[in-house]
Amino acid sequence: MAVKPPQTAMLGVTAVNAIEGLLAPVEARSPADDGALIASVKRGDPGSREALYHRYKRRVYGLALRIVGAGDAEEVAQEAFIRIFRGLPKFRGDAALSTWIYRLAVNAALSHRTRRAGARLPVDDNQAEAGIDGQAAAEPVGGDAVLRTRLERALAELPAGYRTVVVLHDVEGLEHEEIAQILNCHVGTSKSQLHKARARLRAILAAGGITASALEND
Repeated sequence: MAVKPPQTAMLGVTAVNAIEGLLAPVEARSPADDGALIASVKRGDPGSREALYHRYKRRVYGLALRIVGAGDAEEVAQEAFIRIFRGLPKFRGDAALSTWIYRLAVNAALSHRTRRAGARLPVDDNQAEAGIDGQAAAEPVGGDAVLRTRLERALAELPAGYRTVVVLHDVEGLEHEEIAQILNCHVGTSKSQLHKARARLRAILAAGGITASALEND
C-alpha cells in the first residue's frame, strides 16, 4: 500500500503539510512482504505472529489514539490485535493485509466509542506544551510541537466518523477507494465526509486562533 499525500488544500496549506507532516505518518509496506508474513503466520512459524504485531503495532495504536484518545488507545489496540489474530486463518487476500487490518482496527475503535457514548475524548497532557490550556488564543502558533498539539486537540473535537476519515486520508495517506473498503461505504461518501470533516476542523482551529496565514508563516 503506497502512502500518497493528499493534494487538497486545507487551511491555506496542503493537508500533507498541515496534518500528515506534523502527525508523522507511518512508512509503507510491500504487499509481497505482507504475503510472506501471512503465509508464515498460517504455517505457525515461530515468531511470525510477533513479527506481524511489531510490523503493524504503530499503525494500529496510532489509529486508536486518534479515534478514542490516549486513555483508551492501548485497550482498543489490544482488542484490534485479538480480532486480527482470530481472523487471520480465514484471511484470503481479497483486500490488502493493511486494508484488512485497518478495517478491524477502525471497527474496534468505533465499537469502543459506541460503548463509551457521551464520554469526552481525553487529550494526553504529556503531548502538550506547558501552559497551553486556556491560553491557546494568546500563544504564537510557531513551532511544530505547539502546532502538532493544536491539531491533535482539534482532531479530538471532531465527531468520530469525521475524525476517522481525516486520519485515514490525511494522516495515513489512504486513497478514497481503500477508505471506502475499510468503512464499508461508497467512495463518494468517503469524499463527502472528508470535505465536511476538513471544514469542521478549519472552524475548530480558527476558533482557537489558528488561521491559514498563521500556518503559512510558520
